[in-house]
Amino acid sequence: MFYLLNYKTWSTLQERVHKTKIKDVHDQRERIVDEWDKLDQHIIDKAAGEWRKRLRACVVAGGGQFEHQM
Repeated sequence: MFYLLNYKTWSTLQERVHKTKIKDVHDQRERIVDEWDKLDQHIIDKAAGEWRKRLRACVVAGGGQFEHQM
């Protein structure tokens, strides 16, 4: 499911995971999974719904930078 994340969803998740110092990779993984479970379903649905739009923009840009067109 992580491949469906857009930048907004990832930045929200990243902010929550890194709220306090991470001890090691196992702690980080656990936090990511825990915070993913806490994400509001609306945020996940919105990211999934924007995926097709993002793919189209990528194709139009020939695989190059397209964020500025979003």
